Amino acid sequence: MDPRPVKIYSKGNVPRLRYIAGIILGDILGLSWEIVTDRRKLGKHPVINYSDEVIPGAFRISPFTLLFETGISPQEILIGEWKGLPVFFQEPAADLPFDIFAASFYIVSRYEEYLEFQPDEHGRFKASSSLAFKNNFLTIPVVDLWAREFSKALLNRYQTIAFRRNEFRALLTIDSDQPFAFLGKNFLESFGGLIRDLTTGDGNAGERYKVVNHEKKDPFEVYDYITGVIEKNRAEAIFFFPSGDHSRYDINPSWKNEEYRLLVNRISGRFRSGLHPSYQSHSRYNLLEQELERLKSITGKDISSSRFHYIRLSFPSSYRDLIKAGIREDYSMGFPDEPGFRAGIARPFFFYDLTEDRHTDLKIVPFQVMDATLYQYKNLDPSASKEVIAGLIDQVRIAGGQFVSLWHNTSLLETPEWKEWREVFESMLQMQQS
Repeated sequence: MDPRPVKIYSKGNVPRLRYIAGIILGDILGLSWEIVTDRRKLGKHPVINYSDEVIPGAFRISPFTLLFETGISPQEILIGEWKGLPVFFQEPAADLPFDIFAASFYIVSRYEEYLEFQPDEHGRFKASSSLAFKNNFLTIPVVDLWAREFSKALLNRYQTIAFRRNEFRALLTIDSDQPFAFLGKNFLESFGGLIRDLTTGDGNAGERYKVVNHEKKDPFEVYDYITGVIEKNRAEAIFFFPSGDHSRYDINPSWKNEEYRLLVNRISGRFRSGLHPSYQSHSRYNLLEQELERLKSITGKDISSSRFHYIRLSFPSSYRDLIKAGIREDYSMGFPDEPGFRAGIARPFFFYDLTEDRHTDLKIVPFQVMDATLYQYKNLDPSASKEVIAGLIDQVRIAGGQFVSLWHNTSLLETPEWKEWREVFESMLQMQQS
């Protein structure tokens, strides 16, 4: 490998450029790099000329204004094509016919989610509102693929550059929104449930009675199955547990419930675990802080990972709250309504706070597919879902990135209607290993 760092010549050593250069040149391509604003300091290094000046022998990228701006404003974006990939912020006369730094920054920073948008019923940014969905590239990790083609172009100019080979990885994540069907409730809740079962005649009264009296296993408690399949496939996994109060959208047991505490400790003793903040906690720091302390008290461990319930994110406040609370990794970066690459990238990256123009230490671990997206939002059958998952895994393999899936215990029940989804789950873990 050429030990000399790549020099990026720019009119300004600005934070946005430092951030995205770190992702493209450092994290993806494995290069050492440096931004210089004085041409006398270029030396005999590979040079990326990110300016409008003429530098003989340098590799030129024509800079769009985005990285040198402050604040957030609507951007005019026209989609073109290069090497079979969609591109924007184009300049055909440059050595790279588009501004890879500005385009990547726009997608990875989630710039468009800071702008005005029409939210869904839960206040979320819809996949259909995204630039990637509108232009049919949501299902490819476009930033990784741009970087790969960029490396080829750089190598044609500087033959001594050697790039890191990125290896495919996979991570299974499990959200335990409702770990029990009948357990985890106080006496009044259990008694009320029994009365409802008897009066509605839905056939659950007998099963509820046996479960509550520990004569039968709770039907939602399928963690032995999940952990068994994980270990069989030697998969990496992390479980997220809620500890918020009961509400319309939060149906988890009380954090004080002994059966729930035993379950959390049983799982967290064998696998990584994190907080699943409640429905309202994405915008209420006091709830986030309270729920984090509750989960810490259950496990007796530091909790450094999270994923918001319902994938509710508000930029930048939700991530700022996580940082303030001491969370170091968040797994909420994905769309609930469409599979794909919400941030256009197939690997973890650090959150950039656009309103403060600041690189933070909060690591974002994006996911590409969620079980409920497939059967609820997209109304896909198990066979079609396998194809979607296989396609995403293939894309992540090409990128040398990390495939992350999101599953719920309630999608993997031991009942006839969920049997085929167990097959999808097991098939996915096998595809990850092959």
